[in-house]
Amino acid sequence: MRLINIGYGNMAAAERIISVVTPDSVPVKRLCQTAKEKERLVDATLGRRTRSVIIMDSGHIVLSAILPETIGNRLGGAGVTGNE
Repeated sequence: MRLINIGYGNMAAAERIISVVTPDSVPVKRLCQTAKEKERLVDATLGRRTRSVIIMDSGHIVLSAILPETIGNRLGGAGVTGNE
């Protein structure tokens, strides 16, 4: 299992990540609220501003304080440019 740093010493299993998105849209906020209600939300921000939302294949949602582009680069993301 390959782990990647998602900020401030927190790690996530790279193979289990489905998507990394920004937290700004209403659907993503709703997804986070639903995960919180179902106790599937993991807050890895350490009290800092949420800059990315990581969607795992287990149904868990992980909040991170680092940018989605940074996480994508750590995943070895071919095609990650941040210009889309």
